[in-house]
Amino acid sequence: MTAFLLIWSPRKWPWPELPDICAEVARRQALSLSMPVPDSWGCGFSRGLVPGDRVFIHRVAQEPKGLFASGWVTRAPYEVPDPQRKRGYRLVIDFTYDWLVDAHHEVVITREELRSHPFSVQQWDAQSSGNLIKPMVEGPLEKLWAQRTGARRGPPAPASAQPARGG
Repeated sequence: MTAFLLIWSPRKWPWPELPDICAEVARRQALSLSMPVPDSWGCGFSRGLVPGDRVFIHRVAQEPKGLFASGWVTRAPYEVPDPQRKRGYRLVIDFTYDWLVDAHHEVVITREELRSHPFSVQQWDAQSSGNLIKPMVEGPLEKLWAQRTGARRGPPAPASAQPARGG
């Protein structure tokens, strides 16, 4: 498994719809619905994320700081127009949540906890999303995450390829 860190700074993006997304994720989990909640996220300059990769979202800049969401990449990075960027675009991934709490109020793993070994070898306070989580951190992170959130399903199955129709 390869895991990546996504960053959320409420100073840059207030995200007022977060409670609604949390409610939908929780509703689908409670009903054991197999239809995951999709989202998209900027991934900095990282082009190495591929479908099936693991992502964790880290709240930075304001308390509560820490990891509050996890999911699985469903679409590799793609460019979307962004006139505020020097290049005129930004890279975005699509993913589905397997766990999400309202980070306006709580996180699953606090920034303080991430300062201890083995998590301390990772750079958690990145300025942009898309950083690789070091392999020696992945296992302990998944173990602690599962202890706090319960068993999670693996990545969504890739969509089956449909044969092209003649015309």
